[in-house]
Amino acid sequence: MSAETLAARPASRWHLWGPVVAYAALIFAASSIRHTPSLPHGTDKGAHALFYAGFGVCVARAVAGGSRRVSGRSVLLAGLIGALYGVSDEWHQYFNPPRAVEAMDVVADTVGSLLGAGALRAWAIIKQAPPGREDL
Repeated sequence: MSAETLAARPASRWHLWGPVVAYAALIFAASSIRHTPSLPHGTDKGAHALFYAGFGVCVARAVAGGSRRVSGRSVLLAGLIGALYGVSDEWHQYFNPPRAVEAMDVVADTVGSLLGAGALRAWAIIKQAPPGREDL
């Protein structure tokens, strides 16, 4: 392996995993806010799902090695990583009173991660469609 190839690898990994780290930091910062804006009952689950959909996109892209290579396995792995990060996020909120720990938040995080990763998978399939196949 040449020195150029070795030098290029960390940049490639950073290019893939940098957005995941940045998005995880954004979620961590948001869950550090002690007094969040009041939302109607139950609508915070939608906010969780929306936040984690973006996280799922970033994770699926990183796991697959690029947005055009996302597979079903990548989607499932992104969902698992999203669920685990959601658990760690709830644990973090435990130390930030008056924030509450809710199992349904983890469910919303997991669903959001799967939806975001699944949307990226769908986009990858659409981008791979041969020209002239508008029916896909």
